[in-house]
Amino acid sequence: MAYDRYVAICNPLRYRTIITKGTCFKMAAFSWTIGLTDGIPHIILMSGLSFCNSHTINHFFCDLTALMHLSCTSTHTIEELGYFLGTVLAMGPFILIIASYIHIISAILKIQSHEGRTKAFSTCGSHLTVVILLYGSVCSTYLRPTSTISMNANKILSLSYVALTPLCNPIIYSLRNKELKHALTKRTKAVKVRM
Repeated sequence: MAYDRYVAICNPLRYRTIITKGTCFKMAAFSWTIGLTDGIPHIILMSGLSFCNSHTINHFFCDLTALMHLSCTSTHTIEELGYFLGTVLAMGPFILIIASYIHIISAILKIQSHEGRTKAFSTCGSHLTVVILLYGSVCSTYLRPTSTISMNANKILSLSYVALTPLCNPIIYSLRNKELKHALTKRTKAVKVRM
């Protein structure tokens, strides 16, 4: 989505030739491939661990950190792999998103009209908000040592990206909808009249 916004704002006349169905398919296929293969090394390493403690997972889903807490053998290799893959697979796209938004902001600042700048910023604002929510919660959950936080706190952090971010997505993206803005403004005026 960041690339789409980048092309729409920085190369608007070439948008239809750059963002084609084939380009979208390739980007989606690449994302799905990375997402589906990311867990394989973790599964292979986790299958070699011994679980001699309780067999009850202290989490609301089968999370990697919760499983590592159950193991009575060293999980150091899995933690290191998690940091490496997390850095490469999460921070790589994040850096590309930030780079695209730097180009977008510099292009927006060159727009002469106030209306044009406002429209361009509103186009990108919702996506940037969702990116910050998702990356902030995921990085605070997984890119830190497993021993630094309790499992209860880990559950709350996990809940923020598993439930809170998807719950906020429709709200954040619908705030750009003119009909919703009009209805909210109308409702706010009606409440003020009653007071």
